[in-house]
Amino acid sequence: MMLFTNTPGTPLKALAASAAFGLLALAAASAQAQTNVTIYGRVDAGVDYQTNVALKDANGNPTGQTGSKLAASGNQWGTSMIGFKGTEDLGGGLGAFFLLESGFDATKGTTNGSALFNRRSYVGLNGSAGSIKFGKNLFIVNDVWNLDPTGQQFMSTQNLVKGRNWPGANNVIEYQTPTWGGFNATMQTSLGEKAGSTKNGRSDGISLVYATGGFELRAIYDVIRDANGRYTDVYTASKDLIVGGTYTVDKLKLFAGYENVSAPDTAAATDPDKINHYWIGANYAVTPALTLIGAAYHAKLNHDAGSASLFMVGANYNLSKRTLLYVDVGTVRNKGNADFGTEFDSPLPGHAQNAGYAGISHSF
Repeated sequence: MMLFTNTPGTPLKALAASAAFGLLALAAASAQAQTNVTIYGRVDAGVDYQTNVALKDANGNPTGQTGSKLAASGNQWGTSMIGFKGTEDLGGGLGAFFLLESGFDATKGTTNGSALFNRRSYVGLNGSAGSIKFGKNLFIVNDVWNLDPTGQQFMSTQNLVKGRNWPGANNVIEYQTPTWGGFNATMQTSLGEKAGSTKNGRSDGISLVYATGGFELRAIYDVIRDANGRYTDVYTASKDLIVGGTYTVDKLKLFAGYENVSAPDTAAATDPDKINHYWIGANYAVTPALTLIGAAYHAKLNHDAGSASLFMVGANYNLSKRTLLYVDVGTVRNKGNADFGTEFDSPLPGHAQNAGYAGISHSF
């Protein structure tokens, strides 16, 4: 039996969330044998250091000065999460499935957003014709993970587009085809649910992949519209095309990719409305436990908004199948008015920034 008591200063909302997780865990445990329900997760934390962070005053305004920042790291290598997933065989090759997943910051014990399941919460069916799901999911552009040498760490393909390829999506309808001769396609729409318009606030995308031997080729196209159905900001409401591939030979895996982001409805003529983003990288398995990582990224913005290059190297060391040690260092070099950061704390425009983080990731 699980008991919950309200101590002074403990928010009722937090207690309710704890109770919900507890009940779900109990339900999952009792249903394990009958419905194939699994509880899974990951806890990731460590230490992080950045130089030349742009300082702000008490009102959040830039002071024109910079300083170094030492902090506990949460989610730099990968998101801490807890999830529940299950499947049921309906017969005739048809199956039902569900997934509930919430991300959190292990250094503070806080969730990544106000929603109880802030990463995924969907239900669906799969069979010989593919699979269809309804609910909340990561937006389809997150498939860029497969093209990223770091696996989308904090220093990754997300930096030079300021997280444009990291968003989640609500009100999702998603269909994935079966795999035919190495080819697979996924289509996703995130309904805007605005009366009088089917476009306002809606996002759509398609991800195509072809894999054969050691090659994998991938193309992703997606659009994120603002509340008025327009493309007004390259980082938050824009069109995005990504193409790239990987090649694995023995212990070496090579990566290359290109991304073009455009926001044709950007209002200010001086704001960038296009980004061209390129990257290359490699993973090398020195031993079954130790993998070395290296990557280089470059982005150029139009309208004299500048350009930037990010370089990083790192290492993953598996103590076991579930416990991983990691260390990564990197530098970003901004030119012109560009102010991209090695992580989410940016430098002043045109300034460089160095960073490093190390930590432990344990999966269960």
